[in-house]
Amino acid sequence: MRGTVTEPAPARGGRRVRSAAAAVGFAALLLPLLGAAPPPGGPPSSALLLQRSFASAAAEYHVPQSVLLAVSYLQSRWDTHGGAPSVTGGYGPMHLTDARTALAATTEHFADGTEDARGDGARPALHPHVRVPADSALPARLRTLVRAAGLTGIPAARLRTDPAANVAGGAALLASAQRSLHRPLSADPADWYGAIARFSGADDSATAAAYANDVFDVLRTGEKRVTDQGQAVALAARPGLRADTARPGPTGLRTVSRDGTECPATVSCEWIPAPYAEFGDDDYGNHDLGDRPASQGIKYIVIHDTEGAWDGTINLVQDPTYVSWNYTIRSTDGLIAQHVKAKDVAWHAGNWYINAKSIGIEHEGFLAAPDAWYTEAMYRSSARLVKYLTDRYDIPLDRQHILGHENVPGPTTSTIPGMHTDPGPYWDWRHYFELLDHPFKRTAGRKGGLVTILPDYAANQPAYTGCVSSGQPCAAHGSSEVRLYSDHDENSALIKDIGFGRTPTTDVNDLSSRVSTGQQYAVADTWGDWTAIWYLGQKAWFRNPAGARTAVSATGLVATPKAGLTDIPVYGRAYPEAAAYPSGVPAQAVSPLPYTIPAGQAYVIGDVLRGEYYYAVTFDTASHKVVVGKDLYYEIQYGHRVEFVRAADVTVAPASRWARR
Repeated sequence: MRGTVTEPAPARGGRRVRSAAAAVGFAALLLPLLGAAPPPGGPPSSALLLQRSFASAAAEYHVPQSVLLAVSYLQSRWDTHGGAPSVTGGYGPMHLTDARTALAATTEHFADGTEDARGDGARPALHPHVRVPADSALPARLRTLVRAAGLTGIPAARLRTDPAANVAGGAALLASAQRSLHRPLSADPADWYGAIARFSGADDSATAAAYANDVFDVLRTGEKRVTDQGQAVALAARPGLRADTARPGPTGLRTVSRDGTECPATVSCEWIPAPYAEFGDDDYGNHDLGDRPASQGIKYIVIHDTEGAWDGTINLVQDPTYVSWNYTIRSTDGLIAQHVKAKDVAWHAGNWYINAKSIGIEHEGFLAAPDAWYTEAMYRSSARLVKYLTDRYDIPLDRQHILGHENVPGPTTSTIPGMHTDPGPYWDWRHYFELLDHPFKRTAGRKGGLVTILPDYAANQPAYTGCVSSGQPCAAHGSSEVRLYSDHDENSALIKDIGFGRTPTTDVNDLSSRVSTGQQYAVADTWGDWTAIWYLGQKAWFRNPAGARTAVSATGLVATPKAGLTDIPVYGRAYPEAAAYPSGVPAQAVSPLPYTIPAGQAYVIGDVLRGEYYYAVTFDTASHKVVVGKDLYYEIQYGHRVEFVRAADVTVAPASRWARR
């Protein structure tokens, strides 16, 4: 949830696929661990320090190295994040938490609640910055680093900044958890299920079990990657491993009731309802009752970040004067809270048309603080929820239906500058879709006519500013996004978005000249290591060198202006024609945006839709109506955001045929 949006309207209402060269490089890094000598001129032994730290900590604290590696992978994917804390004050590859040091400062970034995520002009009340409670009131999951310092004798400052010390602290916590369960420090990973559940810090038994199950899933499948610090780490797969779940696990944890939730059985989920409440001056909040999918289809899932910490976010969604969303996912352990039923319409996207046809999922974290990270536990829990929802509501698994909040279009011209920018350039879309079992990949030869944006997240590090203060460089960091230029030259001007009405910048929140992993565009031109696409009515260039591709070939359908038209309008919502509205329901304006598609350009089609409007302006649902028109629209990938064009204005063709014209 980021930014301020006001829409004036009469009615409120798998695995990462690496190149062969990368695979060889990774193997070379791991040869010493396998007892073989590295090739002449190979990587320095410093690139193996983290793997050796896991081995040392495992030996010292008598924890199976595989358990230590799997737990750390679920916490951080073995990244150190440069010593920066997570949104819950977690540090290092083991995500040891020290809330007193980190959490209070982190939550100062929390959004002040001035947004209009409903997208119809309704303004929620302001909220103060969320404050962290006193140490004595903090849950155990926010104080693990302090406990690790006591167990190891390693100073807290070193546990925060030294990856090897951090790993040792995590090993000590796991060993302590095993002893507290009166279990031996066994060499068999199967014996550590209960200790892993306790290590999660979850305060309920379902979340603790879900966390332990995820760790054992990592143990069975294995993992390998080069971390954000250039460290090669690997965990061998043990596909036949089964956890010993018969032994007693953590006791004294609360029981979370799944009653009322719409979640898969593989996650921990609880019902914390957003209130449907009426208050003064004929007003109400913070969502609308509906009858989806019977009354109208659910077409989209919108991925948000909270711009705040868990407790404050949960408090806000329970306030009837604020906005709402369907689910929130906790960073530390992937716990899911559901707030609004899928049948009802939450106010979260800043565009009423999208709200009426979507489910919104908030993730605990901060857009501009990439190391207030999205943990692997949260990614996995979110992916399981999204797979469940897409199966249940027949939502396609692609980037024109699984939207970031930043991809939601401004419904009218005046709203475009204030539209949201989360989850931002540091959300790992490539990894997320691998977890959705729907990885992005090449789907066509060189003449497919389209590209799918697909940079290597870790290696792709475009420069951004504004993460800490305006105009100041952000720390180098992996990114899902690729920058666009007006020519095949990085010294040329950035692509301008006329909807923003300002000169484009490299600010972390400036979406003018960026494309994101998984998005698809029609190829407009090529030049050496550069590829041009049609974007915002312009030819936009990005670097796409043969040795380090940032996009791969694809095919699909594209929309182009009908013959004889010099250009056609673009819309931020697909509302019905005026004749479709029944008596008593005011016809909504079909307002074109300042954008157009000139003749000769093509844009990828994501869906075909009938014009639709959900009329919901009263607390009493008796007057609510879904208006469906005869006019057809195509959803297209126009710029960084999706937009809509009228079917009557365009010709549809396979991209490969259009490219060969």
